[in-house]
Amino acid sequence: MKKGAYKVILAGVLLSSSILAFGGDAKKDEKWNVIFLVCDDMNDYGITKTEDVLTPNLDKLRESSVTFSMANCSAPLCMPSRASLYTGIYPHHSGVYVNGGDPWNDSEALRQAETLPELFRRNGYYTFGRGKVYHAKLTDGRIERNFDNRPIYEGGFGPFPDPKHRVLSEKDRFKKFWGVQAFPDSIFPDVINTDAAIEFLNEEHEKPFFVTLGFWRPHTPFTAPQRFFDIYDPDKIEIPKGYLENDLDDVPEYGKSLLDPFGRFEVTGANNVDRWKHFIHGYYACTSFVDWNIGRLMDTLEKSEYAENTIVVIFSDNGFHVGIKNHWEKNTLWNSSAVVPLIIKLPKSPVSGGVVNSPVGLIDLYPTIVDYCKLDSPTQKLDGVSLRPFLEEPGVSWDRPALTNLGENLISVQSKQYRYVMYPDGTSELYDFKKDPYEWHNLAEEKKYAPVIKEHQKYLPKTYMKAVPGGRKN
Repeated sequence: MKKGAYKVILAGVLLSSSILAFGGDAKKDEKWNVIFLVCDDMNDYGITKTEDVLTPNLDKLRESSVTFSMANCSAPLCMPSRASLYTGIYPHHSGVYVNGGDPWNDSEALRQAETLPELFRRNGYYTFGRGKVYHAKLTDGRIERNFDNRPIYEGGFGPFPDPKHRVLSEKDRFKKFWGVQAFPDSIFPDVINTDAAIEFLNEEHEKPFFVTLGFWRPHTPFTAPQRFFDIYDPDKIEIPKGYLENDLDDVPEYGKSLLDPFGRFEVTGANNVDRWKHFIHGYYACTSFVDWNIGRLMDTLEKSEYAENTIVVIFSDNGFHVGIKNHWEKNTLWNSSAVVPLIIKLPKSPVSGGVVNSPVGLIDLYPTIVDYCKLDSPTQKLDGVSLRPFLEEPGVSWDRPALTNLGENLISVQSKQYRYVMYPDGTSELYDFKKDPYEWHNLAEEKKYAPVIKEHQKYLPKTYMKAVPGGRKN
């Protein structure tokens, strides 16, 4: 079969597959290929440009794609977020809220669900997986049932900085993760995996295909090739614009209990601003490193016969604090953890180059792909809604909020204007991010906002599946 005979869908920080409803040159029996490009712990700096992060390849890609400015993860931790987006099941329906444990066996919902790769295989696709996909180990041969390619090389978080380049905290159980250092390209799994995906795109395929490429960066440790550090002037690195010294004064105690479990902000934050800026420099370098790998893959695609037949979805599993709310990393229900980059490239879309300012969720990716690729329904009920209208009609909007879940009765609801956060002890937060984009002022105790809170509470789950074993501090 001729190369390029099938439609290709690429996903990076988010890549969704789909069958274009436009474009007169498409044959009815053609099927899209699909590629997911999944970043790890990338926040929205490359989308919002609120900080001076250099992402030239994402900037270029957005000119021919649809950008979702209010995309939310289902859970602000790697494992539950990925379990949710790859099955289309909310955490409150699976019981998988945190990292650790054995979720794919302990959760009945995950055990019975068809992951996206499994569904694509059942529908006659060749499935290709490299890098970090699920975070949790899949047992009993299930990872092999997800992907056709061999070997299924995943790689890991390394290279890790040597002891000289680490900053240690007494509370940190993962000490090798917290440091900044440069290493050669050849050591990084992201380079190895991107090379493999590029090679795959240069091959001819008898079947339509679904590709998942999971990057390990910009997740800690902040190690990257030296040239990505060099593109930034260390003297011009600043603490985040959203940092406020007394920001936690109106945050409930339960919210504060989620912060800084490893003591990392304590040793590389406000108590040592120079060190804080050094670690921000490392995060920026790792973000630009991922951007470079995405650019290499996209360049290959654009030069191939698949160029006009590819949908690209680029996304991150969760956001990332770099000091806002006195916190590093994720594990909160605020914008810094919940909001993620999401870019979908749909060739010939009339919305290309546009920005969607309605709240959406990574939970919506699975049904979007099923919709566009005309796949048979999966075994499980999907909790999301297809994003197809946003990709085909300029100016589309909806009032459906996005949910981000961290446990039983531990959840946030983001609407177009507000984020409502509920904690298990009954305390809560409400932020008007149109007036207060950095969530400095908790409005939950102000009586005039009671109707706003009541409206957001309508979208809270009625029940929560009991949590499967795991650990939030991971």
